[in-house]
Amino acid sequence: MLMLGSVAAYHGVFLEGVRQGWPGFASMGRLVHQSKLDTQEVFMRENLDAMARKLGEMQARMMHLESLGERVAGLAGMNPVEFKKEPGAGGVLVLERELTLTELLKEMERLDLSSSSRVDWMTVAESRLFDQKIQRSMVPTEQPVAGVRTGSPFGFRMDPFTGRSALHTGLDFPADVGTPILAAAGGVVVVQEYHPAYGNMVEIDHGNQLITRYAHASRVHVKNGDIVKRGQKIAEVGSTGRSTGPHLHFEVWVSGVPQDPQRFLAAGESMATAQLQQIRPRKP
Repeated sequence: MLMLGSVAAYHGVFLEGVRQGWPGFASMGRLVHQSKLDTQEVFMRENLDAMARKLGEMQARMMHLESLGERVAGLAGMNPVEFKKEPGAGGVLVLERELTLTELLKEMERLDLSSSSRVDWMTVAESRLFDQKIQRSMVPTEQPVAGVRTGSPFGFRMDPFTGRSALHTGLDFPADVGTPILAAAGGVVVVQEYHPAYGNMVEIDHGNQLITRYAHASRVHVKNGDIVKRGQKIAEVGSTGRSTGPHLHFEVWVSGVPQDPQRFLAAGESMATAQLQQIRPRKP
């Protein structure tokens, strides 16, 4: 207690001496004040340096986000220039100096506004990509039997039973009995029955008056009303109905008219190739 009282008394005398201008106390006061200012300046400088480093990290991330945004724009079918709205900048470095607090705050505010606009833009791109994914999932572009060559194409051919020219309304996929049959697109099973010509048959409605038909199956794994996804196993290859051997007979109908399934499958292959080219990083 005695020591604390002595320190308090000394501090009081020192403050009174500085206030009254007693000899020697004014200079001591200035030294103490300058020491406080120096300490505050060092503290402020260290904080500014830390903020400057953080700002540099934010700028680097913004550059990465900009590069990513340009690639996403290509996938979404949008103009990449729309994402990069800020003009380019550069030039010769004439003088490098430390940023002030005002300059740092201003730059951080600019980055905050820029990142907000890019987030909004990316949200729009995400929505468009989602719409495209839904549309693609409902179009029969998936190979219904993976890894096999097609047999009889769509069009007129010699009927294997009558030997006369007849329209072949689908595309054949010769394969061993039990080979998985996959849904060419997402949709709803509207027909699952045994047909005298098609044998064990499945029809999937994909909306917009588009239907796919899968015939001659040995086993069926779906029923009427089931919702199926693209690439889902719905049946197995067989030779039921009017068939000379194990294969899948695959049909695509639009508005009640049979279409060449190969056109849809080829479109799917082209789409996949284009997407891979867009995803690959650009060469410098």
